[in-house]
This record gives sequence, C-alpha cells and structure tokens, in this order.
Amino acid sequence: MTRPPTAAQRRVIDAADPVTGRLRGTAAQLAALVKHGLAFRHPRPPHDHFLTPAGHRIREAVPEAPEPPKPAASGVFTARVGGEEEPPEHSPARVREVHSAWQGLLELRRMTNPDGATDRPCGWERTHLVQAAALALEAAGHRPAGQDGDGYRVRATPQPEAVAVREPDPEALRGCAATLEAAGWQAGEYTEPRTRARYLLASPRRAR
Repeated sequence: MTRPPTAAQRRVIDAADPVTGRLRGTAAQLAALVKHGLAFRHPRPPHDHFLTPAGHRIREAVPEAPEPPKPAASGVFTARVGGEEEPPEHSPARVREVHSAWQGLLELRRMTNPDGATDRPCGWERTHLVQAAALALEAAGHRPAGQDGDGYRVRATPQPEAVAVREPDPEALRGCAATLEAAGWQAGEYTEPRTRARYLLASPRRAR
C-alpha cells in the first residue's frame, strides 16, 4: 500500500463486520482494496470480500479505551467483559446479537486458520484476547459482572497471550473454564496470593 485509502474506500473499511471483516461496497471499491492489499476475495462462493490483516490495522487504528471498555457506538458489536459502567441491556435482541457475533467468529476461524479449524482460536482472537474470551463466555450464556460485582470479569494480564477471568462463585468459575476449553482455550485455576481469591488464567490453544 503506497498511499492511504480514499474517503470512499475508508468508509467501506470502517463499515466492515467487526468480527469477520466482511466488506460491502461497489465492485470498483472492492477491487481497489484488493489491489492495495487491504482486502481479499474469498475463493469459495459467494466470493465475498474480507479485510486482510493490513485492512484490519487501518480499521482499528484508533486509540483504544482503557479497560473495562465503554459500550461501543450504536451498530458496532462489543462483547461484555464485565464491570461496564453502562452495559448493554440483556434482551432477546442482545442474545441474537451475541449469537451472530459468535457464529461470525467461527466463520473467521474457518477462513483464516491454515487448516480451516473452527475449534481453535484464530489470529484475530490472539490480538484481541479480552474481547475474544468475553465473547466465548457471553455466547455460552455466562453472566457478565455488573456494578454489584456478581458475574465474570475478563481482564488483560502482563503475560503474553493470556487473560484473567474472575468470578466470585466457585461453581460459575469452573463453568467459565469449561466453556473456554470447549472454545479452544487452555484455562487453569489459580489463587491470588494476597486475597486467596480463585481466578482463571486462559490462553488460546495452538495447533498441535
């Protein structure tokens, strides 16, 4: 890419699906993005166009909010990491939105994992650990923490490719571990040295 995308191309990039990177635009716009390495045309029907890693970097080249993240702008999906000041309302519409995002993530795994595996996290998840783990938990029906403290909380850790999951209820914490392992993560239970509280340390499983 020798020059930044045009305003029209940038609008197409910004409107891409936040999970799968699927694009919608005119044939000329999509062809131009492919030419500049910002998109690729899927070889299988219906031959949709998707952002490449370079396209994702352009789309995401904005300052990130500190954790826990604020709710995303209207129309953009954000998984609940727990502890948000203004969490999205739990409603049938939210359940459908989470389900759709999870299915989109499975499709992204299929398209981007070298072996097409859907039972193992993909590159996007490895660069969005907190959001990826939170989506797996929310999609499985676990309750994110509210201001009262009950529910799960997913946070980044100093360790590479690892997130911490805290849940005050021991049984619910074990349920979170089972969900993450089924979603392709490795999850181990540990004890905080000072508080003695139990928590999970989870990281995406790699190909054997």
